[in-house]
Amino acid sequence: MKWWIPALLVCLTLFANKGMGQEMTKDEMGGKQRRTLDSLHFTQNKFINNIFRQAINSVKKTPDAGEDESYLEAKSEEPYMRYQGKIIRHIFINTFNFNRSFTDTTYRDKSFATKFAMHFHRVTRTFVVRDNLFIKENTPLNAYKLADNERFLRTLEYLQDARIIVLTIDNIYDSVDIIVYTKDLFSIAGGASSQLLNHVTTNLYETNLAGMGQRLEINTLYDYNRGPAWGYGALYRKNNVAHSFTDATIAYSTINGNPFTREEETSSFINLNRRLVSPYSRVAGALTVSQNEAYNVYRVPDAFFYKYRYNLFDAWAGYSIGIKQLTATNNTIRDRRFLAFRFTDRNFTATPGQVGLAFDPVFNDTRSVLGQFTFFRQDYIKTQYVYGFGTTEDIPYGYNISITGGWHKQIGLERPYAGFSLTDYIVTPAKDYIQLFLRAGGFRHKNQLQDASFLAGATAFSRVLFWNKVKIRNFARASYTQLFDRVTYPQLRIDNYFGIRGFLSDSAYGTKRISLQLETEFFLERPLLGFRFAPFTYADFTVITPENKPFGNSSLYTSLGGGVRARNPNLVFETIEVRAYFFPVAPDNMRGFKIVTTSNIRFRYNSSYVTAPDVVQLNGE
Repeated sequence: MKWWIPALLVCLTLFANKGMGQEMTKDEMGGKQRRTLDSLHFTQNKFINNIFRQAINSVKKTPDAGEDESYLEAKSEEPYMRYQGKIIRHIFINTFNFNRSFTDTTYRDKSFATKFAMHFHRVTRTFVVRDNLFIKENTPLNAYKLADNERFLRTLEYLQDARIIVLTIDNIYDSVDIIVYTKDLFSIAGGASSQLLNHVTTNLYETNLAGMGQRLEINTLYDYNRGPAWGYGALYRKNNVAHSFTDATIAYSTINGNPFTREEETSSFINLNRRLVSPYSRVAGALTVSQNEAYNVYRVPDAFFYKYRYNLFDAWAGYSIGIKQLTATNNTIRDRRFLAFRFTDRNFTATPGQVGLAFDPVFNDTRSVLGQFTFFRQDYIKTQYVYGFGTTEDIPYGYNISITGGWHKQIGLERPYAGFSLTDYIVTPAKDYIQLFLRAGGFRHKNQLQDASFLAGATAFSRVLFWNKVKIRNFARASYTQLFDRVTYPQLRIDNYFGIRGFLSDSAYGTKRISLQLETEFFLERPLLGFRFAPFTYADFTVITPENKPFGNSSLYTSLGGGVRARNPNLVFETIEVRAYFFPVAPDNMRGFKIVTTSNIRFRYNSSYVTAPDVVQLNGE
């Protein structure tokens, strides 16, 4: 199957670039006219040299900001409500390179490092930004849809920020012009790590190749104890192929570490993914096809090496029901109904001898057909200092209710499944952000309930607290999880999102888990060498009850510590974190204290309108 990788890579590249020549030709032919329109536009409207200030001034000031007038917090649609229903005359695109600033559009970073980096960076092309717009000229302005589009642009991995500004037109009162501003990240990044000279890994990636929303990533590994000593991986992704809002990815790796099996495997896969980019969109779905095989590259004794090989086919698709009728008379209605179906088939052509025919959640053949009906309404608050360092973040408020049902087969065990998920996103009047969640599901076999799961909890971010020039947010997450009548489901663990951060041991298992996570983060004002810093302290507590044991046999695990996060907002590098962990009670195979440096952490408030139909997951987000 490996032969198709370079061929498909070439085809995808050609397909992704299709239309580029047409777009450039169109721009060249209409360049003089476009420049005239731009000149007229900025003659009639005062030039905006502080986009960020324009965004803040267009909404009401939050009373909590005190003397800090740079803090933004408002409903995403609020700046546009006054223009609701006006006709969009022209949409202008203005792409900023990473050396420019939204707070002063006349500013250019002229440092040597920036000048050097700009030789390797191509600013995002105008037609790429335009392809990611779902607002159109000569149509009535919908404030909610405009806010959705601005938020969607900020989710693109090669953009640092995006702003959509509405400008009135002199003597034309029923129409407006729109300017879309985007600011690039420096899109080339990478890194290396080594353990002396015996183990060296490298990673290099470009997230905006040729300014066209393409990601190219190369990974290498050298390990003296490995056979072969060298390993490699490559990935190519095209954002929004042919204006379909579908992202296409193709990848191949000989160093794909599987987090569930602990083995190193060779993997090749293709993925197509279309998100529901807005409540006004109708279709979403994804397709993944992959081949995976574990190789004993570290010469582990056969008794301890899990040899396996499997193929995966996973496809789902959904449609927003009745959206045309629902919004026919009022396009500000945001309640939606979404119906989706999913088919998965994971077929093992080689199974580890240690597993045999026993039930195992990782190494068994599985096949399922699931349907899901989702009711949701989700809007957003535009704010800062949740995960980011002053850049714009979008926090949801609203609800999401999904009901899932279908058929599942694991080895020879066939069972119907039913489950549901409830999520409520709340923004309090004081601007605290709270997410309440409840998930439950189970299988039925011979009139008995099996593998029944229950998960309930809450996540909260406090309002921003101001202490001199330092901005402070508190974070808390509490959850309760229980698994009943376990047959094939994996036991609950604590080395995950609902447990203890930094806990790497898999020796703590059970069927009942109670967790509490607390954290306070301090966002410092002054940058150093372009990096912004946020020290933090944290405390995690988890109680887990072993299977078939009373609650009195539970064990309490704790993690205490703190650290600092750093981020240069102009680089595609995500957050870098240095964290000190202290475990008062640690298993024998884990140290009680450690300091870990983690790079390229992608912090983002996790929210989406709809997801692929699935059974309830208890050991991951």
